[in-house]
Amino acid sequence: MKKVLFLALAAASFTFASCDSKTENNQEAAAEQVEENAEAKADAMEDAGASDAAADTVEAAGEAKADAMENAADATDAK
Repeated sequence: MKKVLFLALAAASFTFASCDSKTENNQEAAAEQVEENAEAKADAMEDAGASDAAADTVEAAGEAKADAMENAADATDAK
């Protein structure tokens, strides 16, 4: 199920990619990298025995930062 959802989201993002500027695309790619890094760090914390709550906090902070970066990218393109 996750693969189907991921592929659908990927297809949708390619559909709208031509509507964005290169700057916005680069900023959104950086945001995705931040989110992936946060998820990897949370997974590593869980593997090392950290509490799920601590790992979830790290992952949520990464997602929030990535969302802020994406919103800034959208605002840049809207100008």
